[in-house]
Amino acid sequence: MARAMRAIGRGLLGGLAAVMMLVATPALAVEPDEILSDPGLEARARTISSELRCLVCQNQSIDDSNAPLARDLRILVRERLKAGDTNAQVLQFVEDRYGEFVLLRPPFNIRTILLWLAPLLLLAAAIMIAMRAFMRTPASPATAGAATLSGAEEEKLARLLTDTDETKSD
Repeated sequence: MARAMRAIGRGLLGGLAAVMMLVATPALAVEPDEILSDPGLEARARTISSELRCLVCQNQSIDDSNAPLARDLRILVRERLKAGDTNAQVLQFVEDRYGEFVLLRPPFNIRTILLWLAPLLLLAAAIMIAMRAFMRTPASPATAGAATLSGAEEEKLARLLTDTDETKSD
């Protein structure tokens, strides 16, 4: 009976975890009054919105953010698209107005080179530090504290070992 109860409990926990994962999926913050009637333009607006950073939240796209500024930017993007701008023109307009920071994926140029190369530089530094640490570590723990023996000490050790071997064979 107890085994059956545990199995039911595990099943319920698994189901609860699945429901929580579904609930935790990101919800888009686009409100119904913002959606364009033309599905093609709306798809372009969503693509552009996913590439622009919310200046309030800073780690979300304007498509995912509920902040009032993000809503204003989503409306601005849709207005520019209705006016006939291309995706590149809309992105350039918003970048000109708010700076490169508004782009979730900034371009690779001289001003952003450190931003793009920092992960590689950190990885290279970590590898170098790890290599140095492993190079200093002795190969075997048995030889870690071993000192060299003098000639007299080696003779004494050999005699002790010979004596031990002879007593074992008797």
